[in-house]
Amino acid sequence: MPIETRLIEYSHKDTVLEGLLAWDTQYQTPLPAVLVAPAWSGRNAMSDNVARRLAGLGYAAFALDMYGKGVVGTNREECAALSHEQSRDRHHLQARMQAALDTLRAQDPVDAGRVAAVGYCFGGLCVLDLARSGADVKGVVSFHGLLYPTPHPNAPITASILALHGYDDPLATPEQLHAFQQEMTAAKADWQVVALGNTMHAFTNPQANDPAFGTVYNRRADERSWRIATGFLAEVLGDAGA
Repeated sequence: MPIETRLIEYSHKDTVLEGLLAWDTQYQTPLPAVLVAPAWSGRNAMSDNVARRLAGLGYAAFALDMYGKGVVGTNREECAALSHEQSRDRHHLQARMQAALDTLRAQDPVDAGRVAAVGYCFGGLCVLDLARSGADVKGVVSFHGLLYPTPHPNAPITASILALHGYDDPLATPEQLHAFQQEMTAAKADWQVVALGNTMHAFTNPQANDPAFGTVYNRRADERSWRIATGFLAEVLGDAGA
């Protein structure tokens, strides 16, 4: 059966946003659902394809928008500026993630009680901050995400947390990883980290090929991390499409 998709406009403060919802009509609704937080370039074909891939597994998946309808970064400088604008105020970032979560929960194919989130790079930070905000989600998965703590106290963390991390990632150093683990332990969160050896940042992005910047695609890490992530989603959400 074909994957159905729907573009959905929603808003946060004065910004009009647009996400893509994907689901497979062969599965009985309502479906467990997954937010997909894009990398620092913004919602694009890559994040939409992740949503479609998750839909094929029996989830309703929503590729969310952090920047505004049609706004994407086209080079490193633009991407850095866009992501910094959202992350410099972490309360703002968390509220924008909550707007996407509320939008997903309101959609017809979605079981509002079974929602998780996955995010890539900057999107990894976004889903970790969703958990830090105390949002009512079953679990979050960070793929090569940024691990910066918030400058303010977190709410009690109820979501299970999985961080899939390239050990050689220069944007999330071993020291930052250790601090993140301490943070999650102090919060008494249900957390786990899988550190992938000889793996740099952006290891799931086939276009990443900049060793000097620290972004390099790694097919083995990409495939392993996907298997681990889908196992985690099945654990926290139950059987997809059931």
